[in-house]
Amino acid sequence: MFRSPKGQRIHRALARCLAHSQCSINALIAGIEPSHLDSGWRHLWANHFFVSFRFIRKQGLDRLFLECDAHMWRLGDRRIPEGIAVDGGSDWFLLNRKFVEYVTFSTDDLVTKMKQFYSYTLLPAESFFHTVLENSPHCDTMVDNNLRITNWNRKLGCKCQYKHIVDWCGCSPNDFKPQDFHRFQVSPVPCSPQTTPPSILCRQPRPGLTADSPAHLLCPQVRSRGESGDHRAAGLLPVRELPRGTPGLRSYWENVYDEPDGIHSLSDVALTLYHSFARLGLRRAETSLHTDGENSCRYYPMGHPASVHLYFLADRFQGFLIKHHATNLAVSKLETLETWVMPKKVFKIASPPSDFGRLQFSEVGTDWDAKERLFRNFGGLLGPMDEPVGMQKWGKGPNVTVTVVWVDPVNVIAATYDILIESTAEFTHYKPPLNLPLRPGVWTVKILHHWVPVAETKFLVAPLTFSNRQPIKQEEALKLHSGPPRGAYMEQSFQSLNPVLSLPVSPAQVEQARRNAASTGAALERWLDSLAGSMWTAMDVCATGPTACPVMQACSQTAWSSFSPDPKSELGAVKPDGRLR
Repeated sequence: MFRSPKGQRIHRALARCLAHSQCSINALIAGIEPSHLDSGWRHLWANHFFVSFRFIRKQGLDRLFLECDAHMWRLGDRRIPEGIAVDGGSDWFLLNRKFVEYVTFSTDDLVTKMKQFYSYTLLPAESFFHTVLENSPHCDTMVDNNLRITNWNRKLGCKCQYKHIVDWCGCSPNDFKPQDFHRFQVSPVPCSPQTTPPSILCRQPRPGLTADSPAHLLCPQVRSRGESGDHRAAGLLPVRELPRGTPGLRSYWENVYDEPDGIHSLSDVALTLYHSFARLGLRRAETSLHTDGENSCRYYPMGHPASVHLYFLADRFQGFLIKHHATNLAVSKLETLETWVMPKKVFKIASPPSDFGRLQFSEVGTDWDAKERLFRNFGGLLGPMDEPVGMQKWGKGPNVTVTVVWVDPVNVIAATYDILIESTAEFTHYKPPLNLPLRPGVWTVKILHHWVPVAETKFLVAPLTFSNRQPIKQEEALKLHSGPPRGAYMEQSFQSLNPVLSLPVSPAQVEQARRNAASTGAALERWLDSLAGSMWTAMDVCATGPTACPVMQACSQTAWSSFSPDPKSELGAVKPDGRLR
């Protein structure tokens, strides 16, 4: 619904139609006075750019579809109703109440027949409203502009198996990044006639990835502090008025766990490592804040973590913030602390460096997003039953073939394979079909060119201290922590490559791994913490409330804590003009 000849309430309507992944990119919304909306209620959408027969074919409107048993069935061909102008386009649009009531309650032939026709259509939302409106008495209220910019890059992440039948690829828009800034067309009068249609909304900025985009500077994501009850709220706050040096201006915090969620919402891997991170924080407090003869900065961990945030600064992942409870040993009182842990740099170019210069970076993780070219499992928290993916980033150059070798913590070569890197390739990724469980410990992935080392990266497979959110028992620990059956990650053995790669298998190392696999309780925690400490650094720790440690800083006075000031994300009451600030 979209109304106001004076434009005073247009931004309210826009705010109601915004989703998590789109936001306002025009700071002058409150002053909109659109010349082509001044006659009252209008309908805004973006039409397709094809002639009708091409659009009909692309949308599959000339075919019958039926959804049944979670499958979409193509039943056959059909004819388009005669005397109807078929229209369509984006399924993001604004409709006024009068037309919505007409579509909902009218029994005239147009509405009745179109409802029947579109009941057997693959993508009805992209054509039904457009077609009914264009052929109805309301046709003079159409405006071909839904005021949105969408960042499409179909070459990334779109797999169109049946594109020869219908354009139904399941693609999503890409996130706006600095290289996409040229696409923003901000007009001082957003709805004024111009060659390039004006836009007020963008889809899609992504917090943590596009903090420096123009869209984010006008509508940053609101940080959740856990207690709000809404972990992933989006805000519409123009922040141009915030001066440089404003606290938290380039920071983003995303809450991924909070106490009310319950530990049942966490995987055993996440729960295991969150506990370990909290213990790393207590160890840092003891070593950096403690003075001899005093216990005022020594703590004993208590209970499960209270909340967990992802922390980003200038679009770069900085690690996890773990809020946790601990007993201060000096006064035997419970305190609430927050620990910041940051991943260590594990990608390393071979020394001496080879003459192969195309490789820029390599990483291992899970939940690889081919569209955005990143791992959605930030921090790469992996356990024995996970299936890791190896990713490489390349610069341009001649076609080459490289060899990738996966090595487990006791120098067993788990997998090796070749990758042909084409001259224009930017990223490659592959998930080797390894037998599970993976042996816990620090793994190494080596990249070689003509069997000469180019670079390597490491990743941690964490031993689990929890199974089904309960302390793990020895029988379960032995099953999960002893590596794959018969020690074989694949049917083929790569043992002959150990001498070539100078990777000796030490009997003492194998025996230590066997003893570690049987550990539980405090011994298991010590093993886990030593591994976590080799891959993560406890950067800082702070107190969220009163503390007996005299040199412990308050979280509200830090720049990194989820309790630190963040003026850009503060939401106040809605003003009479509909604005938040």
